[in-house]
Amino acid sequence: MSIKLETILDYFLFFIIFTKIIFALSFTGDVVAKHSDNYTLNEILDPRFVYWKERTEFIFIVCMSLLLIIHFNPYYPIHLDKRKDTTFLFFIFGIILLMTAKWGLFFKQAKWYPIFTELLR
Repeated sequence: MSIKLETILDYFLFFIIFTKIIFALSFTGDVVAKHSDNYTLNEILDPRFVYWKERTEFIFIVCMSLLLIIHFNPYYPIHLDKRKDTTFLFFIFGIILLMTAKWGLFFKQAKWYPIFTELLR
């Protein structure tokens, strides 16, 4: 079995899988660090695990919502599902996921955000 990366969608799906693997590792590290009595794990590494866990969760949600919007776009001529109502509902679900993502976490807590807002003033 060989994996062929022929389209942008193939690369996008592998990016989603890679993001989910990083999320799983950071989630596991966060759980282990929270229940550890070791100072290094608990005080130093736990904030890093939480940081990466939150960011990769946000990236995963945005990527999955974009995938739903692309695949179930009602204006696209080729549909995966023949039923229009299911296609429309998945399309709307992708938009709702995109709108309810934790955008503040990704932008306001970013290190470049204060610099960017100062440049806009």
